[in-house]
Amino acid sequence: MFNRNYKEKTIESVLFSVSALTVVILFLICLFLFRDSLLLFKDTSLMDFLTGKFWYPTSVNRQFGLLPLFFGSLIVTAGAILFAVPLGIASAIYISEIAHPKVADALKPFIEILAGIPSVVFGFFGLVILVPVVQKMFNLPTGQTALTGSIMLGIMALPTIISISEDAISSVPSTLKQGSLALGATRWQTMYKVIVPAAISGISAAVMLGIGRAIGETMTLMMVTGNTAVIPAFPEGILSPVRTMTATIALEMGEVPQGSAHFHALFAVGTVLFIITFLINLIADSIKKRYRFKVD
Repeated sequence: MFNRNYKEKTIESVLFSVSALTVVILFLICLFLFRDSLLLFKDTSLMDFLTGKFWYPTSVNRQFGLLPLFFGSLIVTAGAILFAVPLGIASAIYISEIAHPKVADALKPFIEILAGIPSVVFGFFGLVILVPVVQKMFNLPTGQTALTGSIMLGIMALPTIISISEDAISSVPSTLKQGSLALGATRWQTMYKVIVPAAISGISAAVMLGIGRAIGETMTLMMVTGNTAVIPAFPEGILSPVRTMTATIALEMGEVPQGSAHFHALFAVGTVLFIITFLINLIADSIKKRYRFKVD
């Protein structure tokens, strides 16, 4: 009995230590990012950084404007979500409610495999296959555009959206479905008037996590978006080359002098990206908790 209690206490202590270590690591990451990014504002004001329209880090009159990078990330992520959300939710409904169990069991492993493919492989696919198609379809000088990046990010976000949405739809109590059918509703009416509204919290969490997956992507966007740090014009900006915040950090960090203003500006961009992703994850977690509460 004593040995059993001792083992339980030991396991509990180990689990607590691992959890505490995770919190400490997150705190150190925040401290590391904020410390180096704040040094930028000795020479550049915060408003100039947040509202600046130009990113010229190596010119004589250097400018560290976040807006071109922010809007590049925004337009690519928005396009990815517009592409991935309808397709992902429709796929989740098909797997959960329409497909034969054998077909559903065969599709799920392929979705999980898609989630595990390295981003550089997606980048090669986009560069070799999708870029020429976009260039030829819209008669553009180059196919490396925000549209290409949006499509590739949408494909990469699909596994997250499909998996979580399918779990949410499958968790809807069968009594709701049976009650709807018993009252005379058709199968399709039951799906979009009963099942989807009942699972909307889980589906919303899937969308938020898909956004977080898309906005933090680097390698694929470096290869297919053209990496032009200008504010994209509206509405044709989707067919223009753009540069995202993640791609900027990856492209420039390896060559920037350590401790320079440019170095600290990249940390400031990383801090903004960290805050955005952190907020998205908090919102998604809040939605998932609300969903679990309703299901319970």
